[in-house]
Amino acid sequence: MTAAERSDADLLRAHADGDPLAFEVLVRRHRDRLWAVALRTLRDPEEAADAVQDALISAYRAAGSFRAESAVTTWLHRIVVNSCLDRIRRRRTRPTISLPGEGPQDPADAHDRMAERDTAMAVEEALGQLPVEQRAAITLVDIEGYSVADSAVILGVAAGTVKSRC
Repeated sequence: MTAAERSDADLLRAHADGDPLAFEVLVRRHRDRLWAVALRTLRDPEEAADAVQDALISAYRAAGSFRAESAVTTWLHRIVVNSCLDRIRRRRTRPTISLPGEGPQDPADAHDRMAERDTAMAVEEALGQLPVEQRAAITLVDIEGYSVADSAVILGVAAGTVKSRC
């Protein structure tokens, strides 16, 4: 059986047992969704990238302590959400002021359609007006498609709390 055919739990166990490639396969399998959750939670690509990196380092180190009480993907998402929330808390205690941008702007993506862009901007703006706890719940349930129960595990709250936040 190739590494790509192995379950998440098998890969995590293999990583904890010293397999040098298992964690890489696991990360490749879930990185896009982890990134999406971090980006929607933090609303800043650089902060999201740092949060995902911090979360994956934590997961890499803590793989041996995974108790399999939830799915590996739920465990990874919880670590990412916690990393995002930590960054938001730190940002509140050390506010910064952005400098005006200089130089060329990001290139326009020719594949974007105007209607999709308008919708995405409206959703991002609306999410930005919500408290971080509510934004995280909505991102997981309504945007990423997680169940309320899985979202509750990821966020470390009761299912009823996730429902009320959504």
